[in-house]
Amino acid sequence: MSEPEFFRVLLVGWLVLAAVTFVALFFVQAPYGRYTRKGWGPAIDRRFGWILMESPSAVLFALFYVLGENRAGLVPLVFLFMWEVHYLHRSFVFPFRMRGERKKMTLAPVLLAVVFNVGNAYLNGRWLYTLSPPYPDAWLSDPRFVIGAFLFALGYGVNKHADAVLRNLRRPGETGYKIPHGGLYRFVSCPNYLGEVIEWCGWAIATWSLAGLAFAVWTFANLVPRAWAHHRWYRERFPDYPPRRKAVIPFLL
Repeated sequence: MSEPEFFRVLLVGWLVLAAVTFVALFFVQAPYGRYTRKGWGPAIDRRFGWILMESPSAVLFALFYVLGENRAGLVPLVFLFMWEVHYLHRSFVFPFRMRGERKKMTLAPVLLAVVFNVGNAYLNGRWLYTLSPPYPDAWLSDPRFVIGAFLFALGYGVNKHADAVLRNLRRPGETGYKIPHGGLYRFVSCPNYLGEVIEWCGWAIATWSLAGLAFAVWTFANLVPRAWAHHRWYRERFPDYPPRRKAVIPFLL
């Protein structure tokens, strides 16, 4: 089987698995964060777990860029910057800004995330830098790139602001959960997840690729059920939870 054939098979399987995952996550919550529970492997340091599961995306994508046949030109470099600005922060900054230094996470979801991030980095990095036709510099003024880059930046900003609100809910040494307020928390319970969905939809448009679309589909499939679970969790535990707030999509869901 040639690599282009393997790539197509993997891409189709990736999309099918995303659909299955979307349905399954409404019934079984991924066991990390507030849903951490026994039976999913040994407990490891949460910060180490985050670095372990997110760093493959940053490292492999950069490797595919360095080894790629289509790395020449400005557009491939811009795509590298967009990807790494998210994953370098996610891998090596976010874990050290999380509150709750002693918290643990189980190993199974970390290993599953590693598998996903390896496959996702391969699909996107290998497509952009080797298997796709080269992007001309004129692509940076194409409406698809302009719209996609705008959505990517918007989603990135929404995600980072929402994370900052959550991070500042508790003072150092405090434990427990509180109702977040401010920004898009006025409308949804999980604007951090909404930001990621917008961000990777922007990536799909900016790259105008099936690999990018698969990433956006996976982001939606993974985070929307989790946002719904968070929303239900807040409502069950806080009688004064804002009644008009939706889970992840303002005014809709």
